[in-house]
Amino acid sequence: MQSTGLAAVVLAAGMGKRMQSDLPKVLHRAHGRTLVEWVLDAVRDVGIERIIVVVGHEADRVRAELAAAGVEFVLQEPQLGTGHAVQQAAPLLARHQGDVVVLCGDTPLLRSETLQALHRVHVETGAAATVLTAEFTDPTGYGRVLRAADGSVLRIVEHRDASESERRVREINSGLYVFSGPLLFEALGKVRADNAQGEYYLTDTLEILRRAGRRVSAYRCADPREVLGVNDPEQLREVEEFLEQRIRSA
Repeated sequence: MQSTGLAAVVLAAGMGKRMQSDLPKVLHRAHGRTLVEWVLDAVRDVGIERIIVVVGHEADRVRAELAAAGVEFVLQEPQLGTGHAVQQAAPLLARHQGDVVVLCGDTPLLRSETLQALHRVHVETGAAATVLTAEFTDPTGYGRVLRAADGSVLRIVEHRDASESERRVREINSGLYVFSGPLLFEALGKVRADNAQGEYYLTDTLEILRRAGRRVSAYRCADPREVLGVNDPEQLREVEEFLEQRIRSA
């Protein structure tokens, strides 16, 4: 049977070297819960029931932690980039005709309301892909979102590859997307690892889709803190403080 609802692919394979810990990054805790559990809650609150978690580093440990979470797992081994990670979910979603949300497992501040708004823009604009963006005062290190005159996304350029004028753009790529499922996996099949890292980048699918005449849309979230990922202990303390503030003010 073909599925036409929403599915989600959660990227949780990374080691998180800067966390200075053997614990998989997504299993670090903020306000008493693992980072990935906060993400899964936001996904479920949108009504997404088909959730696939991509595991890699300490895969068995992540599986054990999420054993009761009602998710499916796929293994990314070796880890060859974000595009490669999502590609591991292709066999499970081969008959999925609906949209696919792709998000990172280390963004505990993400709200379900933002996911809903992102998907609404995706549907309303008839996009093949829609990226969640945010505006940072200091966007150093982040991929910049370059838009066309009609507001659609032309491309995303990584900070290290950006020109001086492109680096002045403050709208950044959050790493969270909604794709048309069939178009996502078709585009992933065309991604090449012809870069210095030898990795398959999910962002390359956006340019592939545009070249095929498809629209790539963007939705800028109101609170840029929602897209903050956790890469080191300082960032973990920062998102925990934000979570505590949110819970107190609820």
